[in-house]
Amino acid sequence: MENDKDTLSLNDAFLKNISAVLLQARENAKTAVNLSMVYAYYEIGRMIVEEEQHGESRAAYGSRLLKELSAYLTGQFGKGYSVGNLKNIRQFYAVYSTDQIGETVFSQFKNLPVVGAGRRFYLSWSHYLKLMRIGNVEERHFYEIESVKNNWSLNELKRQYDSSLYERIALSKNKDEVYRLAVEGQTIASPRDSVKDPYVLEFLGLPELPEYSENELENRIINHLQQFLLELGTGFAFIGRQVRFTFDEEHFFVDLVFYNRLLRCFVLFDLKIGELKHQDIGQMQMYVHYYDREVKLPEENPTIGIILCKDKNNAVVEMTLPKDNSQIFASKYETVLPSKDALRKLLEDQSD
Repeated sequence: MENDKDTLSLNDAFLKNISAVLLQARENAKTAVNLSMVYAYYEIGRMIVEEEQHGESRAAYGSRLLKELSAYLTGQFGKGYSVGNLKNIRQFYAVYSTDQIGETVFSQFKNLPVVGAGRRFYLSWSHYLKLMRIGNVEERHFYEIESVKNNWSLNELKRQYDSSLYERIALSKNKDEVYRLAVEGQTIASPRDSVKDPYVLEFLGLPELPEYSENELENRIINHLQQFLLELGTGFAFIGRQVRFTFDEEHFFVDLVFYNRLLRCFVLFDLKIGELKHQDIGQMQMYVHYYDREVKLPEENPTIGIILCKDKNNAVVEMTLPKDNSQIFASKYETVLPSKDALRKLLEDQSD
């Protein structure tokens, strides 16, 4: 029997590359369909509002209109057009047709159509169902921008909102910078921009433990590294845990080492389960100095050190660190979601 000389054995890399192209095409098609529905819902919302405004008794007419429209659309297109969903579509138009903050244009979406309000939509309908219920327009814009920039899923958007990301970042800003959050989202231009206070680590599942060690805290972070990276924010890449270096014949271990590609520098984390002490700050200063002198490349920026502690005395931190400090930071961590009302009150008091 002759060998089939025409038989071709394709390598795995080639097959996987072809598969990746098709999978990306499917994902692009899915995204296009989702965006098309968002634009369609905006237009339907506009038509509903304008039709209601033509009615003699708006409340009564509007109620009948939604019921009849729901029955008609359900008959034509099936499920998804209940009176409740039509109310959501109407609210979507009402919210985004009166948007007063200039739209952030993302280059990858520059060819999307612009609606009557002069803006584009970038996210799924499920995202906008969540966003349009955020009453503060600046806060709403911030979460929309961050969702697009970071490709947040709906669950991640909900988690960031529940963890009060906007308030936590805004508390470290002045009035002009808070407004910029609504226009640009979180920008990382300096080391301080990359630091949160507090960090919210509710995903670690630590509240049920009456007590835990620093080793347990570190293990939980490693086991939930993806969530921890999302909490850290944009640009962070994990380097290692318990990273050893030797100085003067003594071994030292940095709990967690990351690299921030936007700031182009190493970011060191030291974990403390109790109240921060001045000795902890001194230790981190030594870690940072070592990395600056022995590890970082000449073209890279100075190392950042973050001490993550359960409690801290700001006076101790300020007295220990130099006034022009831009490398070492102390931040609290919370193992439960913070009170949004309390953080909003702090933000309002700060802006008065």
